[in-house]
Amino acid sequence: MASPDLAALRAEYAREGLDEAEAGADPVALFGRWLGEAVAAGIHEPNAMAVATADAFGHPSVRIVLLKGFDAAGAVFYTNYDSRKGRELAANPSASAVLLWHQLQRQVRIEGRVERVAAETSDAYFASRPRGAQIGAAASEQSRSVESRSALEARVADVERTFEDQDVERPGHWGGYRIALESMEFWQGRADRVHDRLRFTRADGEWSRERLQP
Repeated sequence: MASPDLAALRAEYAREGLDEAEAGADPVALFGRWLGEAVAAGIHEPNAMAVATADAFGHPSVRIVLLKGFDAAGAVFYTNYDSRKGRELAANPSASAVLLWHQLQRQVRIEGRVERVAAETSDAYFASRPRGAQIGAAASEQSRSVESRSALEARVADVERTFEDQDVERPGHWGGYRIALESMEFWQGRADRVHDRLRFTRADGEWSRERLQP
């Protein structure tokens, strides 16, 4: 099969715009409305979020995680602390994230410093996960090489035996991170690529808002 002509692929954007009156002065409230509308629209995994990190030398990497908490303090996701992103966040505790909702022609970008959430918060979320996901988190040395799929499955089986007939303990290498809300940008697709972009920046606890050119 021939490769698609990428230069010819394009979609038109023709939904409603985003003006300052609709956006308001509180980006946390605006994000809540947009996320609610993404859920109501039936978007698959509306909390899927690309998170970009960089190592001590500035080499970037990006991956999709699931947003599992959001409030004025920041955006929370959970992962293995010893994974590539965990190692990079230890060396360079800042991140950028983006959520894209194609059907609504919207995206939101978040930037800020990153810190681990409290152990009690990670414990509570881990306890809420399906048992299989708990086993997988305990068994996986995320981002490390493994000789085969069968070797990985053997590790999972070992953890299943360890916690047979008992609750799975949250491993010390697994927990949550919170991206502080230092900057949030809301993007709404518009006709002829003249998109709406509103960026909120927080300083000394106060938000300021500006419109960016597309």
